[in-house]
Amino acid sequence: MILIEPMERRTDWLRAEADRLRLTNVEVVRARAEEAEINPWLDQVTARAVSALSKLIPLTVPLVKTGGELLFLKGARVEAEVEAARKVIARNHLIDVQVIELGGGLVEETTRVFRATVD
Repeated sequence: MILIEPMERRTDWLRAEADRLRLTNVEVVRARAEEAEINPWLDQVTARAVSALSKLIPLTVPLVKTGGELLFLKGARVEAEVEAARKVIARNHLIDVQVIELGGGLVEETTRVFRATVD
């Protein structure tokens, strides 16, 4: 698992937690997603709702291998974001685009996940 985070205090915390939990399969990279040099490419990239899809997709697609997935936690307006990002989605060769709602009927505030495959 590769964790990419630009802020030093957060990377320090992530490393400390990985050590505390004795996780040997975690690498913490201090970089912005668009600056990270990851080799080999990743099977999946996840992100919390840090940016609009039209900005987040071009930053993360270069990190993912063909057939890999993008999984982004998004807010209630994710459907509108998907519509606004249609050209970006096509330009970045994303297929099987879905919005998955999690927690319906179980929690007051559901979680929405944008999911797409890099073709």
